[in-house]
Amino acid sequence: MRVVSGIQPTGNLHLGNYLGAIKRWAKMQDEAECFFFLADLHSLSTYIPAEERMGNVRDMAAALIACGIDTDRSVLFNQARVPAHAELCWLLNGTARMGWLNRMTQWKDKAGKNREGASVALFDYPVLQAADVLLYQATHVPVGDDQKQHLELARDIATKFNTDMGVELFTLPEPHIGETAARIMSLRDGNAKMSKSDPSDMSRINLIDDADTIAAKIRKAKTDAEPLPDSYDALEGRAEAKNLVTIYAALADRTQQSVVEEFAGQGFGAFKPKLADLLVATLGPIAARLADFREDPDTLDAVLEKGAARASAVAAPTLKGAYQALGLHARA
Repeated sequence: MRVVSGIQPTGNLHLGNYLGAIKRWAKMQDEAECFFFLADLHSLSTYIPAEERMGNVRDMAAALIACGIDTDRSVLFNQARVPAHAELCWLLNGTARMGWLNRMTQWKDKAGKNREGASVALFDYPVLQAADVLLYQATHVPVGDDQKQHLELARDIATKFNTDMGVELFTLPEPHIGETAARIMSLRDGNAKMSKSDPSDMSRINLIDDADTIAAKIRKAKTDAEPLPDSYDALEGRAEAKNLVTIYAALADRTQQSVVEEFAGQGFGAFKPKLADLLVATLGPIAARLADFREDPDTLDAVLEKGAARASAVAAPTLKGAYQALGLHARA
């Protein structure tokens, strides 16, 4: 079992990033051979200043390691250090079809009515995603609801390439069915996802927040006046209450039902301090490691370079096979 997964490098990582993806990745290392990459080539679909992009890559690498990614057990790298990603994407562009890409929901959502003004990289994003996983003969790819369509496209591209070229080059990846990632919402609006783009810093818990800041944000987090029920289903319609219970459960590796049973009948005056303590205990060590890494970018670059060398060695036979299948002479 080989798992391949990527994450766009963005600055100011928050609790939603950790509970939504990174914590799950750390657990995957016990289940499979893992390739984790920072999708800096995907970030080209929108304008980002060069220095900011480079800083985001290092920050994300630091966060992944601080949150438990073991670079001796797993392969951690950024796409740009492995040119095979861009090469295979271009080769697969001969197989992918415009109609397939036009049907991608994310393309429609992100381009909106300004399709003529959107970048080609945004349109071709799913083909690069296909290259990302097919390159390593991934057997499984962890996907959320918003990425299932892209994995299906990767399978379609792989199937058509294998059939058209009369080869059995690409493995058809399956979705990784593991622990369902927690969906973490804003502390100010339980119906909106926690996001770094929210203008209010009080809407999120940043991975670098200190104990006092975390406690203050949880204390001021939006809730209601009702006590917690003894059934999680009874929280339906109480978005902010449900969000805080979900955060507690995800941090403690418990079910939401067990959390509401423990605090049934209590108000948020009792619940919030317990949640803040749990957040501080979990994120404190992560914040400390992040701070250390930020002062040592050379070490992060060395880690990514080592990962890229390992990734390149695994990717090379597949890329060579794709060139040969297409009747192209690749470099030696």
